[in-house]
Amino acid sequence: MARILVTGSADGLGRMAAALLVTAGHRVVVHGRSAERAHKALEQIPGAEAAVTGDLASIEATCQLAHEVNRLGAFDAVIHNAGVGYRERRRGDTRDGLPEVLAVNTLAPYILTALIQRPQRLIFVSSGLHRSADADLEDFTWTQRPWNGLAAYAETKLHEVLLAFALARRWPDVFSNSVEPGWVATKMGGPNAPDDLDAAPRTQAWLASSNDPAAHISGKNFYHMRQQPALAAASDTALQDRLLAECGRISGVALP
Repeated sequence: MARILVTGSADGLGRMAAALLVTAGHRVVVHGRSAERAHKALEQIPGAEAAVTGDLASIEATCQLAHEVNRLGAFDAVIHNAGVGYRERRRGDTRDGLPEVLAVNTLAPYILTALIQRPQRLIFVSSGLHRSADADLEDFTWTQRPWNGLAAYAETKLHEVLLAFALARRWPDVFSNSVEPGWVATKMGGPNAPDDLDAAPRTQAWLASSNDPAAHISGKNFYHMRQQPALAAASDTALQDRLLAECGRISGVALP
């Protein structure tokens, strides 16, 4: 039995993955960006061990969430599921002066990974759209370019693959991988999404908990329980290190 944290588990794929893990007998801690959403997650996933709260659009709140998680003790796995979608227009910048999609999808997984007691497994939920991203990390915070929500989202999904691969390289004692759940009919994906919704949460749950040797691997990208080649740039170690440096600089949080 594993102990697993699933971020963004009040609805969508996070809730589905958490429910699968609870049904399989694992100890699951759920997360919501507000106390109301955390309570909703706990109600909708009977058997979940506890709920934690933290607005991942805020650097300070994300750091506080990491400390709250650490107070609960050690975890075997963390599924970085929480995300902001490409359908949303750019909102007013966060209190830290960042686009929300960057704060939630890129910076928060970095901060949580840096501050939470190191688990045995890390899973970063990415997207097939990462292959369309600009991989040069120029204008990382979108201060110079005209805003493009789809491009910004794709970049953050590439960042998640880069984070997974960077952690696999830096922490050889941790299984760190990224997952493409597919374009599915969640609130983020929209009602007409064509992919298999039932299959969408299963790979991340499997990577977080399975004793299958195929899940005991690191530095890979997965789609529906199989390895899927990522954008070639994701394997560029210099690019990985540059992303880590940018995240550390902006957040003020150093990666151990």
